[in-house]
Formats: sequence, structure tokens, C-alpha cells
Amino acid sequence: MKYKIEHTNIFDYETIVDQSMNTIRLKPRTDECQRLLSYRADITPATLTKEHVDIFGNNVETFFIAEHHQHLEVKSTSIVSIQKSPFIHRIDYSPEMNVIFHSQLFKEHYLAYLSNTAYTYITPEQMELVDRELGAMTNPVQYAIDVTEYVFDHFTYDGDSTTVTTKASESFDLKKGVCQDITHVMLGILRNKHIPARYVSGYLYVGEDSALVGDAASHAWVEFMVPGIGWVGLDPTNNVEALENHIRVGVGRDYNDVSPVQGVYRGGSQSLDVKVSVSLLDQ
Repeated sequence: MKYKIEHTNIFDYETIVDQSMNTIRLKPRTDECQRLLSYRADITPATLTKEHVDIFGNNVETFFIAEHHQHLEVKSTSIVSIQKSPFIHRIDYSPEMNVIFHSQLFKEHYLAYLSNTAYTYITPEQMELVDRELGAMTNPVQYAIDVTEYVFDHFTYDGDSTTVTTKASESFDLKKGVCQDITHVMLGILRNKHIPARYVSGYLYVGEDSALVGDAASHAWVEFMVPGIGWVGLDPTNNVEALENHIRVGVGRDYNDVSPVQGVYRGGSQSLDVKVSVSLLDQ
């Protein structure tokens, strides 16, 4: 599957901004299942970008605008090829994998993805409700599948109920939110059971499949670590495995690690308009 992704962030400022420093994470990743064929970032006012790879392996670009401006537009255009087959239900969780899962080395290696953050923390009382329904965790692969279904069944996708700063403990009680909130809740549950899990940001191609939700803006889902196999993606917003419809851009502990555009500026308040388009080029 080959996709073209256009992602535009338009900032309008209440007063003149005399300078701003910005960081963008909009460049899709290349890995064993996904290949970035082309990428460009167009920024207005025009500026040069400097690229580096962060501690989580994400492509990061920074740029500085010194001239006065009241409007900032960041548009990225990417072409990505993905080839991925259904996988998770074929995993046979063996005794050897279980030994690795319970080892100290495994815990130390994935420590960053085992500790809950302010975004992913859920309370002991909330975890009790999950335990009451799902029972004990004996097989992390099956448990992750069960959590995906649990979150999908209990949460309603609602773009008006939360904000970009809403925490998992808040959205857990609301029982609604967007993909960011639903992903944070699932991360909180998995990490409570000592399953290394990370936040994935990217895009979702919906196409003719109106059953899928999440193509209006950036999408988010979960990847968890299967001992001896690697990271496996699950999309709790849609109760599906993350396959060739899911285009990966960034990974981290939570949304804050992979926010598409971050920056500081000197000036008045701002408004933001985001437009995302994902189109299928080739199948």
C-alpha cells in the first residue's frame, strides 16, 4: 500500500510575533514494514530546518524564525509504502517467552515504557474495575488483545469531550475521548501489569471503510513489546491490529514525546487549524 500524506498546521497569532523557535515531528519512520519514499516540509515564513533523531528514534526538525510574523504555516508532504500482514493472533506465547518477560534484564531494558507518566496514570480504583472484568494477567499477548477490546467497548469516540491536556484518569471516568485519550488509558492499564507499552503517533487511512475512526487528524495507537518478537501495534480506538492502514510517524512514552508541533514564541495568544489528508496512491 502506497500513501500520500499532507499535514498542515496553521497558526494565527493575536499580536505580532517577533521570534519563535519550533520543533516538528512530522516525518514518517522507515522500518521493516514501512518505507518512507519522499518527504518535504514547507514552512511560511521561509526558514531553514535542522534535523536530528531523538532518544526514541523519531525524526525531529527544529527551526527558528527571527522575522516579525502573525501567521505561521507548517505543511508536510510524505509518500509512504507499507507492507504488513495480520500477526498478533498467530503468536504462540511460549514458556521461553514467559521467562524473558519476567526477567530483570527485560524490565531494565524497557523501563521507559513500564513507568506511567502524568498522561497515562490511572488510579488503583480504576484499575480494580479493569481487573474485575479482565481477571489476572497470565499471558501478556492475550491480555493486550483483551485490553484493546475492553477499551473499545467501554469508551466512546468523542472529539468534544477532552482537550490535548486531558489525562488518562480523567478520560477513564468520562468513558469518552479521542484516539489520544483512548491510547493513554490502554497504556496505563498495560503498564500496571508490567507490560512494556508505548504511544504511537501517525496517520490512519480509512478509505471506503467507514467503520474505522481517526482520519480527520493525526491518529494514535499502542505498541507493546512481545519478548523475542518485538513491538506489536494495537489500535484500541478501532479494536484492530495496526496493519497497512496505520502510517507510523513517532513513538514515545505518551503524547508529549511525539507532539507534531511544539514551540515557544514571543507574542500574544494563538489559534491553530490542523488539516490532514491521507490518500491511497497504489495497492
